[in-house]
Amino acid sequence: MKDNAPYTDDLDLALNIADIVDVVTMSDFGSLTLEVETKADDSPVTEVDRIAEQTVRGLLERHRPHDAVYGEEYGAKGGGPRQWVIDPVDGTRSYVRGIPVWATLIALLDKGEPVMGVASAPALGLRWFASKGEGAWKGHHIKGAKRIHVSSIDRLQDATMSYSSLSGWEKLGMLPSFLDLTRDVWRTRAFGDFWSYMMVAEGIVEVATEPDLQIYDMAALVAIVEEAGGTFTSLAGVRGPFGGNAVATNGLVHADVLARLRRPLPA
Repeated sequence: MKDNAPYTDDLDLALNIADIVDVVTMSDFGSLTLEVETKADDSPVTEVDRIAEQTVRGLLERHRPHDAVYGEEYGAKGGGPRQWVIDPVDGTRSYVRGIPVWATLIALLDKGEPVMGVASAPALGLRWFASKGEGAWKGHHIKGAKRIHVSSIDRLQDATMSYSSLSGWEKLGMLPSFLDLTRDVWRTRAFGDFWSYMMVAEGIVEVATEPDLQIYDMAALVAIVEEAGGTFTSLAGVRGPFGGNAVATNGLVHADVLARLRRPLPA
């Protein structure tokens, strides 16, 4: 990665912030006394979610005081073309059950385009990151990281798909189409949440899709998947994290996935 790349300083900052937040989130992971609340949207939240987001916001206020910030727990602050998007603990349900599949997601949008993303999963000992035009990487910091790329599989019958749950597809009235898609691919596994998309970026699976997401669930993942050579859209085929749902693929099977999810089923 070139030192003079336009978003390298932002990426370096995000990686350093992730180091600090990893300590916060790991401090209570596995705790038997962790208090869990239910938000208005029925999603769980803990004090760890709040402290982690406050930590990121405080560091951004210090190092990027003129940038806007949007996070899951505390909403939007500031304006302008540059906006940091934070999900302090993506996978809170896993976190509270002691399952290590959760991550802190930090993204930077420039004029609405995801140009930098970090997904840090300390309980797995893994981290992925990307900066516009500089590729996608797996490692804890720029130095020593390994570049990653999507797979070259170009047929659905040879593809692996990862997803999170079935209930969201049922709520959308798309469960039959989704189940048909699972029969079209070679293999399915429910790795869930951010991890499905990082597996797409690494070339381990070809398809990751979820029916109900927020911008903070997706922004960091878009940057990583696209810099790894993949495609990230909504179910409607709109690029980016703004469609309320996600289809991420290696690009080669993307049109087929969208077509199958949209196809009418026999009455």
